[in-house]
Amino acid sequence: MDRAAVFDVDGTLVDTNHLHVVTWWEAFRQAGHDVPMHAVHRAVGLGSSDLIAHLLGDDRDREQDGELSQAHTTLYGQYFDRLPALPGAGRLLRRLHRDGWTVVLATSASGPELGALRRAIDADDAIADTASADDVEEGKPAPEPVEHALKLAGVPASRAVFVGDTVWDMQAGSKAGVHCVGVLCGGIPRADLEEAGAGAVYADPADLLARLEGSPLG
Repeated sequence: MDRAAVFDVDGTLVDTNHLHVVTWWEAFRQAGHDVPMHAVHRAVGLGSSDLIAHLLGDDRDREQDGELSQAHTTLYGQYFDRLPALPGAGRLLRRLHRDGWTVVLATSASGPELGALRRAIDADDAIADTASADDVEEGKPAPEPVEHALKLAGVPASRAVFVGDTVWDMQAGSKAGVHCVGVLCGGIPRADLEEAGAGAVYADPADLLARLEGSPLG
């Protein structure tokens, strides 16, 4: 029976979390909001609308949401041609593909941003499909992105592993009923990932690849 390896992208396969922190912080600053960078970091991994709501609250001027999101997109877009893949990212996906796993990405990115991330990973030959922000109504921590990835892969949750770097990833994977693996390269502490549902935690893709045989993806 087939099995699926589902991967978050930002902070898991590509080293972008702190770029998101700086560009979201600047977007908020330009709009007159003083949002601490540490708070932005903890919110990275949420879709744009959810991130804004999480950081500014329900009593914010919601008419400003679109401008904030566009400002972030514009600022972050300056880095599209030099986004750095995390160590071992492409090699890990290719190894899993060779081992018979169906590799699917599950990310809140879409459009040109998703294209830039895939170019950074440089492993399109190993990626079967992508569940992007355009494909779901609710982003992480809702299970819908992971569930959509499973539909694309054609496998049940019991035959899937989801790898991510944030508590939102672990919560989404847990709700979807898949085995969750955390990585520390997004900057979230091990204890937080485990509390949110990670059954195993590795430093980064290279560490997971080096210890693949004893991992849930072995």
